[in-house]
Amino acid sequence: MQQLLYIETILKLSGGLVLLLLPLTACSIFGLPKPQTGLWPRLLGAVLIGIAGATYVEGATTVHGLGMAGCVVINMVAVAVILTLLILGAAGSAHRGRWILALLALGLSGLSFLELGQI
Repeated sequence: MQQLLYIETILKLSGGLVLLLLPLTACSIFGLPKPQTGLWPRLLGAVLIGIAGATYVEGATTVHGLGMAGCVVINMVAVAVILTLLILGAAGSAHRGRWILALLALGLSGLSFLELGQI
């Protein structure tokens, strides 16, 4: 079972990194619909990387199930990517959208700190 979790971790991590670092190129290579910006493929990459982190935590501990530690990993990866996109100006041109993403990052950070207290 441990080997399957590590294979799953590597598969999700590699797919997530490709989507995060080369979103439009990955869409072209795989024949997927090419969006105008790389925001949505990058967010999907962040989700895959977060799930890979949670899967790694699952395989590295004796606790079974996603649990709070896995939730914290997923949330913090999402926060890191959202903040990076906001800082680099790759989160879109609408002020409303950037504010919503910033509020989402703030909410996920707060939730992660609450979850850390439960671990």
